[in-house]
Amino acid sequence: MEQYKKEFIEFMIDCQVLKFGDFVTKSGRKTPFFVNTGYYRTGSQLKKLGEYYAKAIAESFGTDFDVLFGPAYKGIPLSVATAIALSENHGADVRYCSNRKEVKDHGDVGILLGGPINDGDRVMMIEDVTTSGKSINETMPILKAQGDITVAGLVVSVDRMERGTGTKSAIAELEETYGIKVRAIVTMAEVVEHLYNKPYKGKVIIDDTLKAAIDAYYGQYGAED
Repeated sequence: MEQYKKEFIEFMIDCQVLKFGDFVTKSGRKTPFFVNTGYYRTGSQLKKLGEYYAKAIAESFGTDFDVLFGPAYKGIPLSVATAIALSENHGADVRYCSNRKEVKDHGDVGILLGGPINDGDRVMMIEDVTTSGKSINETMPILKAQGDITVAGLVVSVDRMERGTGTKSAIAELEETYGIKVRAIVTMAEVVEHLYNKPYKGKVIIDDTLKAAIDAYYGQYGAED
C-alpha cells in the first residue's frame, strides 16, 4: 500500500471522519463503520483533503480535463479544495463546479454553482463515499443536461466495497451504467489491512471483535465482484 494511502487512513481517524461502532447508512444498512466527510471542518483539514483527492486524480486519470464537479452539498467544499490543490501541486488550473438542490431564478441563475459546463468539456467528478450509487445516479442527468460533455472519471474517498442494487459493488454498477472509470483514495480492505491489530497513537482501533463485525457485514452486504 502506498504511503499516502496509509497517511489518508490515519488522517480520517484524526478528523473523526472514519468511525467504528453501530451506524445506519443513508441506504438503510446497519454497519460497524461509517465515513462522514462533514467532519472535515477546518481550513487545514480541507486543504489536506484536497491534496489527497488531487493526488488520487493525478495518479489515476491525469489532469487532462476541464471541470471538477462535486455533487451538492458535501461536494462543494470537496471540489473547491481539490481544484486549489490541482492548481498548486499539479499545475492544472481547472474550473470547479457543483449543483444546487434547487434552481436559482435570480442573480447567478440556474442549477450550477461555480464555473460553467460547456459543450465539449471533460468533467471529472468527485464524491465523498459511494454506498449505493444513489447520489451519482441523481447527479449524472444534471451533467448530461448541460451539453455534449464527457465524464472523464469519478474519484471517491473510500470504496466501501459493498453491493449496490444487485450483487456487484456500487462502483462496478456505476462503471457499467455510465461507462466511466471509478477510483477511490482507499478501499475498506486497505483500511482494515492498515488498522487491524496494529496500534495507532497507542490504541488498537480494529481489534478481533470489530474485525469479526466487519467480516459479518461483508458477509451480508459485500460485493461479489
